[in-house]
Amino acid sequence: MANNSVGESEVTRIVKSLNVLEDDLDSLNSKVGDMKKQLAIKTQSQIESMAEQTRQMATKEAEVIIDRSKKEADVESKKIQSDGDAKLAEIKSTVDANFDSAVKSVVLTILKS
Repeated sequence: MANNSVGESEVTRIVKSLNVLEDDLDSLNSKVGDMKKQLAIKTQSQIESMAEQTRQMATKEAEVIIDRSKKEADVESKKIQSDGDAKLAEIKSTVDANFDSAVKSVVLTILKS
């Protein structure tokens, strides 16, 4: 009977130890679950932060491109206006230079009729 009692107390001790280990394992699983949730939240926060940074960078780059294009268009516009003004001055000069000749030609044509 003494052997049986020792065996039972040994089994009881082992069962208690296993219960403690099971409780510890459950606690660790719970902590791991909490850590996973925290990691998921932090990851989502980082994703949102990086997405915002990317949007800001893209916006700045777009502004640079737009400003550069606007400056190029302004330069081209001024060149076109300058070329147009030069052509107009050339036409005016040609008209002024040939005005007397044109008037004489018109008068002669009218007089011949």
